[in-house]
Amino acid sequence: MSAGRSSPIGATFDGEGVNFAVFSEHAAEVELCLFDKSGRNEIARIQLLERDGDVWHIYIAGLTPGTCYGYRVHGPYAPEEGHRFNPNKLLLDPYAKRLMGKLDWNDAIMGYTIGAKAADLSFDPRDSADFVQRSVVVDPSFQWGADAPPKASLSDTLIYEAHVKGMTAEFPGLQAGERGKFLGMASEPVLDHLVKLGVTTVQLLPVHAFLDDKFLIDAGLKNFWGYQSIGFFAPEPRYMDQAGIWEFQAMVRRFHAAGIEVILDVVYNHSGEGNHLGPTLSFRGLDNLSYYRLLNEGRYYINDTGTGNTLNVRHPMVLRMIMDSLRYWVEVMHVDGFRFDLATVLGREIEGFNRKDGFLDAISQDPVLSGVKLIAEPWDLGPGGYQLGNWPHPFLEYNDKYRDGIRKFWRGDAGMTAQLGKRLLGSANTFDHSGRAATSSINFVTCHDGMTLRDLVSYNHKYNEDNGEDNRDGKDDNYSANMGIEGPSADPAIEAARAQRQRNILATALLSQGTPMLLSGDEIGNSQGGNNNTFGQDNPIGWVNWDHADEDLLAFVQRLTKLRRDHKVLRQRRFLHARPRHADGKPDVFWRLPSGKVPTREEWESDETKSICVEVRTSSTTPYYSASEDVVFLVVNNDADIVVTMPPIAQGKAWELVLDTSAPKDGPLCITGPSTIIHAASVCVFVLTSVT
Repeated sequence: MSAGRSSPIGATFDGEGVNFAVFSEHAAEVELCLFDKSGRNEIARIQLLERDGDVWHIYIAGLTPGTCYGYRVHGPYAPEEGHRFNPNKLLLDPYAKRLMGKLDWNDAIMGYTIGAKAADLSFDPRDSADFVQRSVVVDPSFQWGADAPPKASLSDTLIYEAHVKGMTAEFPGLQAGERGKFLGMASEPVLDHLVKLGVTTVQLLPVHAFLDDKFLIDAGLKNFWGYQSIGFFAPEPRYMDQAGIWEFQAMVRRFHAAGIEVILDVVYNHSGEGNHLGPTLSFRGLDNLSYYRLLNEGRYYINDTGTGNTLNVRHPMVLRMIMDSLRYWVEVMHVDGFRFDLATVLGREIEGFNRKDGFLDAISQDPVLSGVKLIAEPWDLGPGGYQLGNWPHPFLEYNDKYRDGIRKFWRGDAGMTAQLGKRLLGSANTFDHSGRAATSSINFVTCHDGMTLRDLVSYNHKYNEDNGEDNRDGKDDNYSANMGIEGPSADPAIEAARAQRQRNILATALLSQGTPMLLSGDEIGNSQGGNNNTFGQDNPIGWVNWDHADEDLLAFVQRLTKLRRDHKVLRQRRFLHARPRHADGKPDVFWRLPSGKVPTREEWESDETKSICVEVRTSSTTPYYSASEDVVFLVVNNDADIVVTMPPIAQGKAWELVLDTSAPKDGPLCITGPSTIIHAASVCVFVLTSVT
């Protein structure tokens, strides 16, 4: 043994031994516990005698990858002063690159005595080692070969939100060792499906190591979604078939070879340790006062996340941990970006949300992270938590106003046409400032949190009884409509109406300016039986049901994504504001009523206006060297059959109908007259073509 180094933090194998470094500002003593390769038997307990600032460290020669370890940390147990040190609790290394074993919800994992009159002010002397996971030393080197990030431009990006287990548990053609695993996610059958779908970017629900909440275990459920992180560097063990991080790396390499990016949904806003009555597993026992935001730096946790605790991103070492984690996943694991869960937490200073706070400034100047895709879920439960549109470049943002506006329009809510107009043009009223692009808006109508697209057109109400909370959980208003009968139906008319509304919603999302996102399974009509909160349903309720795939809907989505790829005007970076273009003096966007008349403000906002037409050209601010002569005419009709007056065109030009959601299998059709019939409740796309 020797002093070792304080950097890098974590357990680092150098070919001859392992350097251990761990942060704790308020600890009195730190002990390193080494275990045999099974992880069950402790073989050494070593006090860390070297401390540089607040980083404790030691080097041990002869140790190799596969070494299992943990920490015990001594210090004051004074919850009312923010300290919860308890050396009887074996702790995970926050920088551990792999975890071994499973958490057992034994009372011994608590730092206090369960049932004591003083609750968490009491002290529990029992050893937790038999009931908690082990940190494992790894060698992260991997034969990447010619791997390179696809770097899909934002204009070309189509995000596909997927869950590793949910996507692969029942996917046809997978081997047993691939189902529910990283290797299955990037198997040939799955890759073939995604490539044919036109997906450029897969966004995976949390894959950082996470725990199963006790209340879920008690109810016979599991943490399916994974939003209870306990290790920000370690891949979740349940997604690995052979317990090697190389499985995640191999998945990324395969995705890249297919031209598909990998984005991770990350949860740096809280940890799985819960509130003051939660377990002592890692951060709480290492330095509770540093890692968490505490009310008046005392006993209770600030709960801006709704999960019991909030990470203290304002502490420089916690911020460093997050930044180190992000860089690790980019540089070592080769991921292409991140979606930040409850991201407002990360931008909240003492005075409130600050788009120039420490975390956001750190991201913007970082040479590694500033070059990957960054997506914010722009809200949390804290004060001033809703920050849609306020994130700085280069962040994209989940646009819940898009989600709700499109749902309400197609449900038939009155006065929603003006909202539709805003959403079709990238929500410029929200995002067109500070040099931001139209691609800043993540246009989604469904995601993991809520109803699937199929359920959105099949249920008026949520059905969450299987979650064990008497249907109290999940959103009550989903802006859904069952089209005539609640749940599954054998009525051909109802099924046809549901199929068409699904196509209408998908067409709206893929034809809007912005960055579209598709929920895994929506392309095949996957249902969750009306359950809009499947966070604990690691079973067929939460998994995508590929056996009952709607092949017609899949073919339509493939056609729709190709249409988007073929026409640049449908995916512009620059906003459209009906300003004249330098090239021809024509406005870059032109709104019309079906009659051909320009709508007034009153008509935009009228309950009677249920149809709108828009002619889209290259933005007036597009440089001449990248301008396109592409012209698209969209008709969105949520009324009965209507007659639409076609826009005037020059000699030698014609309008060609290339997509009609009421006739999804029909081929292109040239419109020869000055008007055409648009069928009820449909979306039609016309392109301007030359005729000979």
